[in-house]
Amino acid sequence: MDSTTDRTAPAASEASLTGDDPAPLLPPGPALPRSIQGVGFGIARRRVLQRLQARYGNAVTVHLPIYGRAVVISDPALAKALFTAPQESLTNVDPNLGRVLGEQSMFALEGTDHRRRRKLLTPPLHGRRIKGYEAVVEEKTRRELDSWVVDRPFASMPSMTRITLDIIIRTVFGARDDELVTLRRVIPPMVEAGSAVVITPELPARVGTVGVGTVGAGSLGPRGRFARYKKVYDDAINALIDRGRRDDRLDERDDILAMMLQSTYDDGSSMTDEEIRDELTALLVAGHETTATTLAWALERLSRNPAVLDELVAEVDAGGTDYRHATILEVQRSRPVIDLVGRHVQAPHLDLGPWRIPRGYNVLVAISLLHDDSAHFAQPERFDPTRFLDTTPPPAWLPFGGGTRRCIGAAFATMEMDVVLRTLLSMYEIIPTAERDEKWHSRGVAFAPHRGGRITVRRR
Repeated sequence: MDSTTDRTAPAASEASLTGDDPAPLLPPGPALPRSIQGVGFGIARRRVLQRLQARYGNAVTVHLPIYGRAVVISDPALAKALFTAPQESLTNVDPNLGRVLGEQSMFALEGTDHRRRRKLLTPPLHGRRIKGYEAVVEEKTRRELDSWVVDRPFASMPSMTRITLDIIIRTVFGARDDELVTLRRVIPPMVEAGSAVVITPELPARVGTVGVGTVGAGSLGPRGRFARYKKVYDDAINALIDRGRRDDRLDERDDILAMMLQSTYDDGSSMTDEEIRDELTALLVAGHETTATTLAWALERLSRNPAVLDELVAEVDAGGTDYRHATILEVQRSRPVIDLVGRHVQAPHLDLGPWRIPRGYNVLVAISLLHDDSAHFAQPERFDPTRFLDTTPPPAWLPFGGGTRRCIGAAFATMEMDVVLRTLLSMYEIIPTAERDEKWHSRGVAFAPHRGGRITVRRR
């Protein structure tokens, strides 16, 4: 197959599901062995993706240790076709976060089960319910920022992580701080180990003390660490669920756990303890790590773009919001924390644009390539929030993924970043720096600033 495919791929046709099994028509790709492709992908994924796109175009076939045989796409029309394909033709990308967050989390659910769970959990993470959490976000932010040192560089990532973890724990459980000490202690190392589990091939059964496909406390490496932290975490969560079920004043609470305990599906059934536990895990883990990382990137970007910083401070002082919202969008574009989302082909084949992809393949959307494409974002190397003023982000902007599996907490995360930045800029002056941009550092699932988003501040 010709390896000089035009980067401007033909417009994507509607992804289709059929009952027959015609011959596949796959995009071109490297002929290197799976192990070699995997090494390059593991060491320098972003650079490898850039080189693959430059050589093969906006669709390329790869063979990787984690994702197996896969097609990587970086065209918004192809991405839209993938996200709007019939749900019965696709499942979540395999492997996915369900392997660490639990079989009853939305990451692991498919089809009808996924749809009914998403419908049940959407209300507390949108609209007026979110507005009510803004005071909590500001309170937790001010408490953390009061401890900052001035006139001395420090990594902002630990602070952002503590802020977002405190926020998600408070909004999920509504409990007193002293009742949540165990969760605050165990979640950060559990997230770190879980991120490594997601991107690490499973060891043969003889290497650990548990079988393939399981995560047990006797496993070696990150699986063992994750299992041990998860056991402590599960015990704490189960106790909170049990106490909630016995709470005579549950209907007076405004936290997400209380909502889960009182919600019912369309058929009148309630969520089981296992379902609640796994969804709480997804909210707590996915709901603070990515937001904290984006905030650390935001501070790294602002310290190197003083004109943007000045505009933001002036807007905060004037009580405005538009430029800050645009800045958040631009941070997510220029420094996407998650660079790949995807689906697994479940049908006999999937027609995607000019390609026919067979059952068993993963189709991965390269978010970082879309965000860096000058065809969709003029001068993508520039950090320029004005590109998002008075306009809706284009289809190529996908920091939260897309389709029925778009991040359910997107609105909550956006509110959280907005309030944290507003509060921070009202309390501190960020000192611009001439240092080079921080490199991208893989934390497993997410990409963070290599030096933790170092900044220097002064009290305003």
